[in-house]
Amino acid sequence: MAGRREEKREDLKARLMEAARERIARDGLGNLRARDITQDAGCALGGLYTAFTDLAELVIHVNSSTLKALEARLTLPEARDKSPTDRLRNLAQGYLAFAVEHRNLWKALFDHFPPDTSPTPQWHLDEHLFLMDVIAEPLAELQPDMPPEDRAIRARTLFGAVHGVVSISLEGRFVGLPLERLAREVDELVVTIAAGAERRREADA
Repeated sequence: MAGRREEKREDLKARLMEAARERIARDGLGNLRARDITQDAGCALGGLYTAFTDLAELVIHVNSSTLKALEARLTLPEARDKSPTDRLRNLAQGYLAFAVEHRNLWKALFDHFPPDTSPTPQWHLDEHLFLMDVIAEPLAELQPDMPPEDRAIRARTLFGAVHGVVSISLEGRFVGLPLERLAREVDELVVTIAAGAERRREADA
């Protein structure tokens, strides 16, 4: 009996997550409403609170699935044999493409701020670290003598630079880039940073 109840609960969780994901993808995180989600999932409003603590926890699980999809996009096997500079370029272009194709789901990763009473769990914070790890790997080849802690900071800096350009451009800010130039400028940014790293390595040799 307990196994059957757990099976039904997992099925409900999956339906709620899919309904929330579709709502976020279509309407954005700011328009997400518990009543709409449960209606789409075919359950009573109270069903959401049977499967999740609150709406914030549901969004965290949707964001978790988005992060897994982003990780799959950024860790393609065919990119492993490329130069470190080309791997960084591929990462940046993959990140941009994902943001463009899944704009609202991508934005939800950065726009969701759970209430103080329901803080983001550590397991979800840890899921974001792959973004830094995939950047740090080619950086280690460009500057092998850089201490690991400095490399981790540099990976965050590079991510912040690319994310910032992508974010302000997709949001249509006045300093943002038009979409038709965005991919080229992101590529130039990464190439310039990688070239600087290579020159620094040569100078230190």
